[in-house]
Amino acid sequence: MTMEVQQQLELTLKASRSLNLLTMDQINAILTDLADAAVANTDAVLAENEKDLARMSPDDPKYDRLRLTAERIEGIASDIRNVVGLPSPIGRVLSETTRPNGMRIRKVSVAFGVIGIIYEARPNVTFDVFSLCLKSGNACVLKGGSDAIDSNTAIVKVIHSVLEKHGIDKNTLALLPADREATAQILNARGFVDLIIPRGSQGLIEFVRKNATIPVIETGAGICHTYFDEFGDTTKGKEIVYNSKTRRPSVCNSLDCLVIHESRLADLPEICSELPKSNVVVYADELAYNTLDGTYPSTLLEWATDESFGTEFLDYKMAIKTVSSFDEALDHIATFSSKHSECIVTEDEQRRDLFRKLVDASSVYCNVSTAFTDGAQFGLGAEIGISTQKLHARGPMALEELTSYKWLIDGDGQIRP
Repeated sequence: MTMEVQQQLELTLKASRSLNLLTMDQINAILTDLADAAVANTDAVLAENEKDLARMSPDDPKYDRLRLTAERIEGIASDIRNVVGLPSPIGRVLSETTRPNGMRIRKVSVAFGVIGIIYEARPNVTFDVFSLCLKSGNACVLKGGSDAIDSNTAIVKVIHSVLEKHGIDKNTLALLPADREATAQILNARGFVDLIIPRGSQGLIEFVRKNATIPVIETGAGICHTYFDEFGDTTKGKEIVYNSKTRRPSVCNSLDCLVIHESRLADLPEICSELPKSNVVVYADELAYNTLDGTYPSTLLEWATDESFGTEFLDYKMAIKTVSSFDEALDHIATFSSKHSECIVTEDEQRRDLFRKLVDASSVYCNVSTAFTDGAQFGLGAEIGISTQKLHARGPMALEELTSYKWLIDGDGQIRP
């Protein structure tokens, strides 16, 4: 570990201990001021964001994730204020018992301590992570990508100014260098970092999982399906498919594959009728291609290949798979799902209930766009990421998932025989 990184981790570890002494009123006051400061510094942050954007092609799927706007910063500030309004996750008594000898045992929620976040071209994560970590009593070490280095540096400067205004150690939030060496160092920072959460591509997440020597919560890629069932409503299906695919195609909850029952192929042109407005390229299997040929723009219609399925496009692109049965739809989803968000469009309650029971994903929808898989949309204030694993956290993670617990034992001189 380089001396620079080790010194920073030591300072952040020390700062994390002092957070245990802050009251929730103090934390909320800091976050309220941060929301105001984010808006007040919009021009400065956007100027730095423009530098990052200038180094990336607008055709890159990550471009939209990287881009900040005044409207998006207002949304970030709103999310921070939502976090302020949430109850504290710290100090909750999760269970309590008094043993026969009079010993009182309580299981109480506590902060992890120091949380490391490794992320790519998403500068909004810098604000989101800090607000959730502070509210849950955690210090955080951020390792952003080089794509967003100027944006992240500007945002951290805003956060540090608010911390210093309140007399709080600015090392409560640390931004490591954007090089790969820093990534390797944070993954092996045992004794300094308690938990690593990667946010980004499947390649990044797999690298972190394979190389970390400290606990990791995986926020996996979002390969999302919508199954249009033989009992589906065409109007609902059309709206859900269009919203899931085009609202923000660069984010992990966007639709990647429409699975359709072959008995409803006649409705496929109508279901896809809005997609050309956003120039969505469709990779269709043989039955779907033949159905869309002549109704969907030829410049946007292509034959599906094996690579079309199980791909997170992060772009205005979508695959279509035709199935002959509900079981075949389940098999396709099970084979290619990343266990992020899956949806069924159906008016049949039994089919809905079976889909919910049999589909293994962190978020399972019926007649609702997968675009809602988001911490703020779930009422969590903001999100630290979306976990696709099953240990400790699953789905949108926020305050509760940033806590662990410890046992508090009170007595009056009891000794064990």
